[in-house]
Amino acid sequence: MTKFIRRLQRIGSSLLVSLPKEWVDAHNLDKSSEVEIETGQDSISISANKETRPTKKLVISYPLPKEENIVADITGAYLLGYDIIEINSKSIIPGEDREKIRNSMRRLVGMEIIEEDASHINMQFLLDATTLNPEKILKRMSSISLGMYVDASNGLISDDKSNLQTLSNRDVEVNRQYFLLVRLIRSALVDKRLANAFNLENIDVLDYRVAANLLENAGDSIVELSNLIYNSSLSKEHSKKIFDVVKDFGNLAEKFIDAFTKPDRLLAIEAISLHKKYEEKLSKLRTTFGNKKQIPMDFLDLVYMFERIAQSWTDIADLVKPIYNE
Repeated sequence: MTKFIRRLQRIGSSLLVSLPKEWVDAHNLDKSSEVEIETGQDSISISANKETRPTKKLVISYPLPKEENIVADITGAYLLGYDIIEINSKSIIPGEDREKIRNSMRRLVGMEIIEEDASHINMQFLLDATTLNPEKILKRMSSISLGMYVDASNGLISDDKSNLQTLSNRDVEVNRQYFLLVRLIRSALVDKRLANAFNLENIDVLDYRVAANLLENAGDSIVELSNLIYNSSLSKEHSKKIFDVVKDFGNLAEKFIDAFTKPDRLLAIEAISLHKKYEEKLSKLRTTFGNKKQIPMDFLDLVYMFERIAQSWTDIADLVKPIYNE
């Protein structure tokens, strides 16, 4: 066995190590080839992976037609599972477009610029999709969104509402996880090896796609809610009435996610039943005022937003398949 010493290099947020040229040539590998990596407690081994799917590569010719958008093209290619995205130009790529491309990378987990010159940019997905876990990504989306929800609802009774203006920044991470999950489940639909690694049937993959979309929408709705609360002129008394009803929704939302990921139909039924009681409490808030004409518009808007947000998590529980006796 021949030993080699290599120094780690940092590119973007990743650490890379070069492979010995003799070994690469012996296995007919090139820059788009995949290798299999196995880790031990204090060791790592790399072997030529002969059973990998072909690397998906997209070349984008620059400049684009007027109706096209470079960020949309890159994002679309990422979501479609392309491993390598190259932008080639016959002239210098303007600095403004380069900045747009770099900003788009911040939204795409695992995608890094690995080569760049005046007329060429090469991006590559550096994560091994088989080591990722759709369940964990979905739970992370839910956890971040629920953290946003807690801060937004606390804004109803807090004198300091400045935190509400930061929630849109946290929603960016929800969107990043959403893009990653959509990429994985789309890839799993066309790559049986990947679907097996995730232990998901085609119907499960589609359900994850729907669930991810519901959570992404929930994050957007919570940002909208936080803006309503920040700009609301509602009295502390009426804000407190809403808060007392919505403050514990996070516990219910976690039941929805647990029911979906296990999957547990009985837990889903229990959670849906609890949601109906939650909806009834929210609906009763509208009868707080004796005269409908006395109900402040801010009050109605906030109650509606809390109902809409809760429905996103409830719809996830509805995806849990019934268990039929054969």
